Amino acid sequence: MEARIDYFGNALAGKVMKHLNSAGAAVHSALPVATQELVKIRASQINGCGFCTDMHAKDATAAGEEQQRLNLVAVWREATVFTEAERAALALTEQGTRIADGSAGVSDEAWADAAKHYDEDQLAALISLIAVINAYNRINVINRQPAGGYKPGMFG
Repeated sequence: MEARIDYFGNALAGKVMKHLNSAGAAVHSALPVATQELVKIRASQINGCGFCTDMHAKDATAAGEEQQRLNLVAVWREATVFTEAERAALALTEQGTRIADGSAGVSDEAWADAAKHYDEDQLAALISLIAVINAYNRINVINRQPAGGYKPGMFG
């Protein structure tokens, strides 16, 4: 599989990525790194973005995440290795990523559960993180960006 265009080498795309990267960086200190990576992995799995799934699994591993937890992200409801806060973030991620699949968008129940574990700044960060990873996923899926070649830290 080859990318349709050299998105990472394109000047216009570089401008877009700069802004997306800035938005992603803004949420970095508001949420635990583990939660951020779990959210990014789960949204990427749902969206079928191999590039981002590979990237964030490798970044999570580099940050010290346990392989067992990474193996179970796709089936987090049945897994006992996630905290209640992580489970709330994963539920919000799924509903926020699958907005078109539900007539109500994100349920009040998922929001209330997340609000039990995260303060307003953290909720703003979580909403923003879900939106940003969905944007990255769409760019990579549309462009058919190949997965497997990412190395932690390769983008700076």
